[in-house]
Parts: sequence; C-alpha cells; structure tokens
Amino acid sequence: MTSESLVLFFIVGVVLVGGAILFSHFVAPRISKSPVKFEPYECGIPAEGNAWIQFNVGYYLFAIIYLIFAVETVFVFPWAVVMRETGLRAFIEIVIFFIVLGLGLLYAWKKGALKWA
Repeated sequence: MTSESLVLFFIVGVVLVGGAILFSHFVAPRISKSPVKFEPYECGIPAEGNAWIQFNVGYYLFAIIYLIFAVETVFVFPWAVVMRETGLRAFIEIVIFFIVLGLGLLYAWKKGALKWA
C-alpha cells in the first residue's frame, strides 16, 4: 500500500464517521430532560432501595478470565485450518501459545480467582 492510498483511506474514514455523526444529529429525536427519564427501569417494577449495592469482585474476575480464554480459543480454529500447510513452525507457535495460556490459567488458579464462592 502506498502512502497516498493510506491518506485517502484515512480521509474517507474521517468523512464517513463525521457524516454519520452529523446525520444522526439532524435526524435523531431529541431526548427529554425530565427526571422520570433518568430513573432506573427494572422490567416495569418500580425501583426500590439504593442501586449502589456491593457485589463480590470474584464474579467479575471469573467473568473476565472466562472472556479472555474464550477469545483466545478463537485463535485455535484458524490455526487448525492452516496447520497442514504451514508445517512444524505453526505447531511450535501454537504450543508456545498453549503454554502461555496454561501459565495464565495456573496463575489465576493459584491466586484463587477461579473460586466461585
């Protein structure tokens, strides 16, 4: 790719994004500023109590670790498709990938991030 095509790509991207923002500014409905609009909505049931309750941080850690490993495993499928064509080098790279994943899992396990309760 030449530098002219990169500049053109950047300009087209800026124009498209700016155009979309301008278009939405003129076409989008205006939001009312009433206090009722900003109240929390819970399936039609009026909200009771304070919304700022504390949750166990372990749930968030568990979810983030799951998300990391789920996204990382997506990289295995393209590797499996081209494994036969690329040969030993790809196999060594995926072994290193799995070693890093395994070390991350062992670290999370050692720190207790996988305990649900």
